[in-house]
Formats: sequence, C-alpha cells, structure tokens
Amino acid sequence: MLTFQDFEEARASGEYLNFISKAINEHRGTEEYKIACSADNYDRQLNEFIIDFSKKWFEDKAENTQTALCNNLYHRLNTQRCTYSLGNGISFAEDEENENAPDPKTKLGEDVDEVLFIGAYNALKHKATYFFFNLNRVINFTLREFVPFKDEETGELRAGIRFWQIDTNKPCYAVVYEEDGYTKYKGNTGYGDFKEVEEKRAYKINKTVSKALGEKIIGGENYSSFPIVEMYGSRLEQSTLIGMKRKLDAYDLIQSGFANNVLNVQQIYWIVENAGGMKAKDFKEFRENLMNYKMATVNGIEDGVKVTPHQNEVPTNAHETALRELRSSIYEDFGGLDVHTIAAGATNDHIEAAYQPMDENADDFEYQIIGVVKKLLVLAGEKPLTALFKRNRVANQSEKTAMVMSAATVLDDEAIIDHLDFITVDEKEAIMQRKAEMDMSRFGNIETDPIEGGQSQQ
Repeated sequence: MLTFQDFEEARASGEYLNFISKAINEHRGTEEYKIACSADNYDRQLNEFIIDFSKKWFEDKAENTQTALCNNLYHRLNTQRCTYSLGNGISFAEDEENENAPDPKTKLGEDVDEVLFIGAYNALKHKATYFFFNLNRVINFTLREFVPFKDEETGELRAGIRFWQIDTNKPCYAVVYEEDGYTKYKGNTGYGDFKEVEEKRAYKINKTVSKALGEKIIGGENYSSFPIVEMYGSRLEQSTLIGMKRKLDAYDLIQSGFANNVLNVQQIYWIVENAGGMKAKDFKEFRENLMNYKMATVNGIEDGVKVTPHQNEVPTNAHETALRELRSSIYEDFGGLDVHTIAAGATNDHIEAAYQPMDENADDFEYQIIGVVKKLLVLAGEKPLTALFKRNRVANQSEKTAMVMSAATVLDDEAIIDHLDFITVDEKEAIMQRKAEMDMSRFGNIETDPIEGGQSQQ
C-alpha cells in the first residue's frame, strides 16, 4: 500500500510521473480492487462462479445446452439497505435561532441526495467510496477509479489519483488531487508514460471579465483541508460481497442444477428389449414415429421384441427446500427484510420485529454517512450538522394512521405529518404551506368587537 509519505518522497526524488503509473497499476492489482470488480459483476447479475463453472464443466462437450442461472439477491439486498436510509434523502433539524436560515443542504448542490445515494451504494459494494467537494457540488469517485494516499501517522486521506480510460485502445487520463490544488495528466493505454496536460490549479478560481481582455484568471484559493472525503459501507471496512459470495454461489449452483435436470431428464422414456439387431436408422425411425405419431411398430426385427414405456420424475422437494433455506440464510446474514416472511394483514408489532435486523445495520450504515456529511459541510463553510434520515418502511398503514389521528388532539400539524410514513420529506413543506394559507383564509376576516371586547364574524 502506497502512502502520502511515498507520494511526497517520489515528488522529491524526481520520480513523480513514474510514481503515478506505479500507483495506478499497483492499485488495480490489489485484492480490494479485484473484489470491487467481482462485486460489480454480481451487482449486474453476472455472477462469476456459475458462469465460469458452466464454461469449464462443459468446455470439452460437443454441445453445451446447460443453463447458468444467476440470482439477483446481491443487487436487491444492497439496494434495500441503501434505499431504506437514503430513499427520502437527508435533512437537517431546523435552526431555532434563525428560522429564515437557508437549508444547509443547498450548499452541497442540488443533486446531493442523488450523489450520496450512488456513493453510499458504491461503498457497500466496494468497501469504500470517495466524495469530492467541488466548489458548490459533490462528486463521487469509486474505488475502481481512485487511488487514495493516507498519512502514515494520522491515517487521514491527504492526496489521491483519479484515473480513467474510455476504451482499451484509447489513452488514459489521471488527475492528481492534493491539498493545494490538482493537476491533470495523460498517458498511454497501459497507464504509463504520463505527461502533464494541465498545470496545477487551485480548487477555487477567481476570474475577471472585461470587454478588452475577456475572461482572465487573477488568482485562486483552496479549502481548509483536503476536499476529498472517504466513506466506508460499514465499520467492518469491507465489501458486502465478502461473506455472502459462497452462499450466493451455492444458490446459483442449486438453481441451475435444478433447471438443467428438468431439461435433461425425460419424463417418459422407452426401453426396447431383444432389439440388438436394430441399426441406427431403425432406431431413428422408431423414435420419430413415437414423437410424431405417438406409436411405432417393432415386428419383423427379432422374435420377442418388446417396447416398454417408463416415467421419470425430477426430484423437486430437495431443491426447493435447499433454495428456500439458502434464501432465508442470505437475508438473515445480510440483515435484510424478506417481505415474503411477513404475513398478509400482519400487525405493526409483527412488522416492527421483522425490521429489527435492518434497523441494526442501518444504524451502522447511517453513522458512516453522518461522518461524511459533516466533513462536506465544513468544506462548504457550514457547521458540521448531523444528517437526519427518514427510513422507508412497510407498515400496516391503516393501523398506523388510526393511531396517529387518535392522538391528533395533543399533536400539532407538523408532528402529525412527521408520523405519517406515506408523506415524504419533499411533500411536507408544501403541505405545511397550504395548511398555513388555509388557516389564514379561514380566520382572516375575524375582527375584535371594540365595545364588548369579544370577537365578531364579518
């Protein structure tokens, strides 16, 4: 693993360009990079084990009619965990001292919720992901395109290289990010022979525009700290594929084996006795007659010839039980919710109990997000506020709505809306605004009676 100190040493020794190439190629050869590539394949339902198994098992066969079925559980479970916490975006508690203060989230860009969702999903798959604060928006770099350099003493991220190549026969590019700016380089297809194509520039550029000179850069400044923040998918600091891969592979193997048994095992087959003299042509004609006309004659070949049909049934119970148990085990180990385990009409108490594993993992997952958002807010010049989440949950809506409305007399309008899960964060503000307008129109014509001191309706 190359560190920030290695990065600085390469700059001092004059081996800087070679170091960029070395760092990228070494990163692409690490175990964590290979796991990230595998995780992307499983996420796209291109499960490597069953596909490779099918190719190797039947590579010497003249005809391969076998089916390799890939399950989609890995994508579904990662999506479930990410959507559960970030499906409604993040929010922050209202500033009680300044009610008119703008939402701090706007400092992170209009699409910050989308970027956080994509980045957090990548962190689950790859082990880690990286958020770059770029003036007024956040950009996500994946582990497969970013080489981090951490300080050996503090463990803090202090520099990094983002690299990309749009095709194998096209040149590659690299951007080196440092605390005092970034520099762009171009290299060959093997991530080598890098040359500087854009000199180092500050993260925030000051420009002047005039009719005579046009646009001109007059200066620049950087952030108070390195503007790229690392995020892990959990405190384990590893890909969610680790620990799940073998069970996912076992599921594919049983599922594919079952499908191939159905294809290969004929439900009805025939045994022809005392027909040793039949030639291949006779057998073919006999089979064609059975397939086309459901009957065939065997007389005239040998005495005592007999044709007996037999029925074969594919064993299903063992396969179904194994798949069901594996699926349940995968969901349990991941901490996901299999909706098939919730009976129709279940009470909210039963549903809450089913969500307990998801809540436990969501706490860990959201803790990682909270730390990242605080650092991004500081880079944006805001206070390090704690992000709030509204989790997406299945619920017995009629039961929960009835419970909330029964307490409406002791709750204000905002509290009622907050407790109704089917109202999203984005809808809340609009609903509150409409209710305020309705209240104004309803009571706007009430005046105080100057004689009696009471109220009169005009």
